[in-house]
Amino acid sequence: MEKLIYLLGDTEAGTIPRAKAALRDTLLETGSALSAAGAQQVTCTVADLDDAHTDSISQFNKHGLLDATVAVWLECVDQRPAVESVLSPIANRLAGYLVTESVPRALEAHDPAPGERSPGVHLVTSFPKPDWIEDEAFYACWHGSHTPLSLEIHPLLQYNRNSVARVMTPGAPNFRAIVNESVASSEIAADPVAFYQSEEGQKRAVKDLLAFVDFDTLSTVVMSEYTLVP
Repeated sequence: MEKLIYLLGDTEAGTIPRAKAALRDTLLETGSALSAAGAQQVTCTVADLDDAHTDSISQFNKHGLLDATVAVWLECVDQRPAVESVLSPIANRLAGYLVTESVPRALEAHDPAPGERSPGVHLVTSFPKPDWIEDEAFYACWHGSHTPLSLEIHPLLQYNRNSVARVMTPGAPNFRAIVNESVASSEIAADPVAFYQSEEGQKRAVKDLLAFVDFDTLSTVVMSEYTLVP
């Protein structure tokens, strides 16, 4: 089995997408077509939230590719053209990545049905590897330092970490990381004390990120997650 993640963009780069109900409804109708195209499992995240707490969360959409994401498991990556034929008409831009998935924290006791929304809100983040850091140091910082810190200070329901193995679609940004973290509510994500435990926790998290991420190329958008093919 191989995992691909597709980033969908309709919003202009630099603008935060929100209240994408129509995009959500369209994606929720693709489960059967994606299954027929060979998808074994499919989830999507969509920037469909519309509340005051979400507006208070620091979000960045540097490349305009985080209106939604679709994560697809295939028996073989060669099946991807059929998957992309389903997804391509849905948004103006589609960027596909073959990834290796790690799940430092799995969602407990969750057996979703098609179309079901996952608990909580999801902070979906993408970023490239800066030129000033070598691969070994990049992964040592991301996996060896930042992951344990995130699990320590954030009240995460789920932490799904995807390392990009190959960029699969022409013109897609050269991201190396696509991360999906969830907390119980947008209210928690908007509250620095609830999300970081303290001001000191926030400073630790930012300092740790700066060791391997260029904030000018990092994007984070708050989304809902749905199961399309269980």
